[in-house]
Amino acid sequence: MPDLLLELRSEEIPARLQRKAAGDLRKLVTDALVEAGLSYEGAREYWTPRRLTLDIRGLTARSADVREERKGPRTDANEKAIEGFLRAAGLSSISEAQVQSDPKKGDFYVAIISKTGRSAEEIIAEVMPSIIRDFPWPKPMRWGKASSQPGSLRWVRPLQSIVCLFGTEHEETTVIPFEISGIVASNITYGHRFHAPEAITVKRFDDYVASLEKAKVILDAERRKDIILHDARDVAFANGLELVEDEGLLEEVSGLVEWPQVLMGSFEEAYLSIPSEIIRLTIKTNQKCFVTRKPGEETLSNNFILVSNIEATDGGKEIIHGNGKVVRARLSDALHFWKRDQGDLPDLETLEASAKKFSLNLKKPLDQRMAKLDALNVTFHAKLGTQGERVERIRAMAAKVAFPAGADYKLVDRAVVLAKADLRTEAVGEFPELQGVMGRKYAALQGEEAVVSTAIEEHYKPQGPSDQLPQDKVAITVALADKLDTLIGFWAVDEKPTGSKDPFALRRAALGVIRIILERGVHLTLLPRIVSHMARIDMDIVEKVNAEKAKQGGDVVDGRGQLDEGMSRQLDLLSFFHDRLKVYLRDQGARHDLIDAVLTPETDDLRMVARRVEALTAFVSSEDGKNLLAGTKRAVQLLAAEEKKGTVVADGVSDALLKLDAEKELFAAIKTVSAEASGAIEKEDFRSAMAALSTLRAPVDRFFTDVLVNDEDAAIRANRLALLRLIREATGTVADFSKIAG
Repeated sequence: MPDLLLELRSEEIPARLQRKAAGDLRKLVTDALVEAGLSYEGAREYWTPRRLTLDIRGLTARSADVREERKGPRTDANEKAIEGFLRAAGLSSISEAQVQSDPKKGDFYVAIISKTGRSAEEIIAEVMPSIIRDFPWPKPMRWGKASSQPGSLRWVRPLQSIVCLFGTEHEETTVIPFEISGIVASNITYGHRFHAPEAITVKRFDDYVASLEKAKVILDAERRKDIILHDARDVAFANGLELVEDEGLLEEVSGLVEWPQVLMGSFEEAYLSIPSEIIRLTIKTNQKCFVTRKPGEETLSNNFILVSNIEATDGGKEIIHGNGKVVRARLSDALHFWKRDQGDLPDLETLEASAKKFSLNLKKPLDQRMAKLDALNVTFHAKLGTQGERVERIRAMAAKVAFPAGADYKLVDRAVVLAKADLRTEAVGEFPELQGVMGRKYAALQGEEAVVSTAIEEHYKPQGPSDQLPQDKVAITVALADKLDTLIGFWAVDEKPTGSKDPFALRRAALGVIRIILERGVHLTLLPRIVSHMARIDMDIVEKVNAEKAKQGGDVVDGRGQLDEGMSRQLDLLSFFHDRLKVYLRDQGARHDLIDAVLTPETDDLRMVARRVEALTAFVSSEDGKNLLAGTKRAVQLLAAEEKKGTVVADGVSDALLKLDAEKELFAAIKTVSAEASGAIEKEDFRSAMAALSTLRAPVDRFFTDVLVNDEDAAIRANRLALLRLIREATGTVADFSKIAG
């Protein structure tokens, strides 16, 4: 079966777009071919800084003939129905349709639509131009003389050539003829723009790859990554160092070069006084270079690894020299930021009010930056106020979280007021991704407690499902307070995630709260904190609105409407936590029905939910659990059915009305088990509670064997239904067994 080779060669494609663009090309082309009636055995995409390539193997040479019967209206249908049928079927006259009879529905029209199969070459030539013209680049550009013409080609960078070849492995391939904005598909490509700019005639994929490699182009991005990584390790090792590996940087650099050449440069050791994180980010961000260190050490060396796209005749001396000049200039700037951040701000007298508000010491540089952040009224969010106001709210929330988390509130409060201070440092201004990291370093330099410094960095954690959690209780408290304030705040102003859109990363924040509570064992009830914190935010909003109205001479609002909506928003946020918790627990292997069995709309102790699910999972897996589950569900279903019919159920079980040994035995067992299960639950010992419930298995089984619930005597029937209600209540202390499958 024939293969298809497609190459779209252009000027430099941004590295961040290459992998996705190649995947988009594969999907667009294969989807179009399949829709046109072709099939294929496999497809693989490739990319370099200057080309997107697609290799499709085992493509059918022709689409199949198609015969379709399309049923139409009855023969006595009105004229409009018949006209619509003709349009849909592509017929010019009703005489072209056939008439078929149905014994029940009568005579109706049928269109026989026959489509002759087409050659793959014809289909490819037809679908390619629109795929290329409508390619989903995020910011395509026009170029050349034709750029002013309507409908001119838009591409990420000027498109220079197209290769489109079709044929079998052993026969001569043919060029699929199509043209886009003057660029005609051919069998000609070009190699490395400096080392081998001459034209290369291509026959099929294998010789295409080999020819490109001779022309100093390695087509496979994964192979380029492998070459860069291993050569960088080898160069570092040869100099007594080890490479500080960076997968993101490796991916980016592999998209900047077609013929990777790994070299080592250096800078003055004096720059090593800058924190390693700043050095690494400076060199990575500005020069796309890797850093190195001595084996087994955390601090960096003054050597860096660069990757060139040119095999230099001087061994790379000029390239190393040029990169070194830029690295030194950037590190000089970084050193300046680092020193300035440790000095005093020039306008300390203007910061006294902010310092008093947050109990800051203006003799300390990081305290000054926090005071400055507040004094400048730096906006956090238009509806939620400034960063200073946000820190005040986080302080209030931290006060409600510190005790359950077991943290020293004084240390927590100090960490909170400094947590956002590094937003006003020059280092974070240059490298926003160092937020928290620089706060920790500057806090340590000014003599803060170690747990305070650590909390400043770790309160942003976790950043995702696999990120590390904060370790210390102070950091745990600040992290929870920060995330809860964020979630409650955005819920208060109705900025919730919608569909796939989550601009404020609220799903991530909720997952962070859940992971900290569950994995760090924090016994924290959410609803009281949500209620009080949202009420505070609501009142702040009302006060701001009234202040603005007062300035304009308008009528003030009393805020009751805002507060009246509070409970629905609070429960909605709790429901959002429940949704995230379900995802988390299912990822941990929990059954969805067991989660639903322990989760109610008002459940706000997420740690207890997880523990109940864990105990319930073990319980329903046991033989006693399975049998009790069946008996309990029978009892609950029978009771529910009678309640629905309005059958009288006694308020309590009367000993005098218990006539049979089986019901007496069950009543005694329920009283004993309920006490044992309740005691175990108070101690949060859910496994013991389940074990106590499991002893109900035998008396429940015997009850349904020996006892007729719907006795003719109404009093006895009501009493026995009350007994079933006790079963529901006893098991309900742990879970709603009616929601458990099986």
